[in-house]
Amino acid sequence: MTEVGQNNKDKAEDAKKRADEMRKELTFSFKNLWNPENEEEMKAIMDFCEDYKVALDEGKTEREFVDYSVNLLDKNGFKPFDPDDSLKPGDRVYEAIHGKALIAAVIGSGDPLDGFNLVGAHIDSPRIDLKTNPVYEAADMTLLKTHYYGGIKKYHWVAQPLAIHGVVILKDGKTVNLRVGEDPDDPVFTITDLLPHLGADQMQKKAYEVVTGEELNVLIGGIPFPGGEDIKERFKLGILNLLYKKYGFNERDLVTAEIEVVPAAKARCVGFDRAFIGGYGQDDRVCGYTALRALIDLEQPLKRTALVILYDKEETGSGGITGARSQLFPSVQKRMVRSILDREPTAIELQDNIERSAMLSSDVAVAFDPTFPSVSDPLNHSYAGRGIAFCKYTGRGGKGGTSDANAEYFNEVTRLLDDAGIPWQAGELGKVDQGGGGTVAIYQADLGISVIDCGVAVLSMHSCFEIASKIDIYMTYVAYKAFFEKMRA
Repeated sequence: MTEVGQNNKDKAEDAKKRADEMRKELTFSFKNLWNPENEEEMKAIMDFCEDYKVALDEGKTEREFVDYSVNLLDKNGFKPFDPDDSLKPGDRVYEAIHGKALIAAVIGSGDPLDGFNLVGAHIDSPRIDLKTNPVYEAADMTLLKTHYYGGIKKYHWVAQPLAIHGVVILKDGKTVNLRVGEDPDDPVFTITDLLPHLGADQMQKKAYEVVTGEELNVLIGGIPFPGGEDIKERFKLGILNLLYKKYGFNERDLVTAEIEVVPAAKARCVGFDRAFIGGYGQDDRVCGYTALRALIDLEQPLKRTALVILYDKEETGSGGITGARSQLFPSVQKRMVRSILDREPTAIELQDNIERSAMLSSDVAVAFDPTFPSVSDPLNHSYAGRGIAFCKYTGRGGKGGTSDANAEYFNEVTRLLDDAGIPWQAGELGKVDQGGGGTVAIYQADLGISVIDCGVAVLSMHSCFEIASKIDIYMTYVAYKAFFEKMRA
């Protein structure tokens, strides 16, 4: 090679080196976090997710998840919150609201008027509910009329084993808890589907019409009440008689009952390498569980009070007395500030607490699915295996129905994680005009709380078997714990 040729080669290599250095300095990307060589971390991830699978199986309804959470809190030194008692640094308290929502807190040493560190999640999931008058018979079978709850693909729910969970309140006020279809010896239930041989017309329909809401009828029996064909509605009577003998309620009691139909399957590890967890209700119990575990596992003394809020009704718009749009949080916040101050706070002091608080709206994100890439913007999407996913805004179309977190707060939260060495990612729900969604953040922002959406990226969201990466679940827990400990401390 000539001297000129060598000089040109050296210049090219120098330019490439400078470009590589500048690329490293100026560009940014989110990386996959799995490191199988880190055996300690791998064990921590797997152990944490085994506990999480138990929570999914035990808490398939919001009531059951609250009960599970209360038991977990009791075992870890938390006490029921008494508004008449004073709260001091280090106290651990909780309050279950109407059996369907929960607030838990670890009291910090700082002035409550300087704000709390909050993580809010919802614990309801799309499902099928019974109608007010559900039991009927047809074609020598007994069935239940239903009404689906939240956004579902109705065809997901047919021809698979289902369980029945819920509460029935008797005339004397006694509560009967139902949970049938989960134990190996239990019967299960199902919604029948049309066989392909006779499904030519059905298969021509649009997906949302293949199974209609009125066709989601749950099969629950087929043995008549004894006494012959002259007995009116003998198949229905057979089931009602069985239910009365076993549980003590009648058809009148079902009118006021709260009964949910959910998949009977257990949460399972997914993949030969067990990298994922599959199960019903991960939207959004995965974020509820990780937030609660982060609160429970706090060890060091806190400056700012850490508080977890678990809401109901998010899947239907966050309304009701246990939804994020209710007065649930302002009511508990007022009582908690009063107990910490040991006096009645003024309206201005309560607003100071609100406006100086920092919050993470803990809800699942959508993981990029390589099988369905057309609905996503690959550059602006969350990915399984890349850690906790932030969504600056959710909503739909022109950002309708979103709080759209401000740049200052987004930077403050992610800088905290950067300083703690905790990886994170950011994304959107999908292509702008494709659709959208929302979560509790908008209603907390309406109160004046700085808040941003973040959580675990999930595949097959709103299905009967949602998928989440184990490392994302664990890293979300780690991120929430750091937020509680270090945010504005």
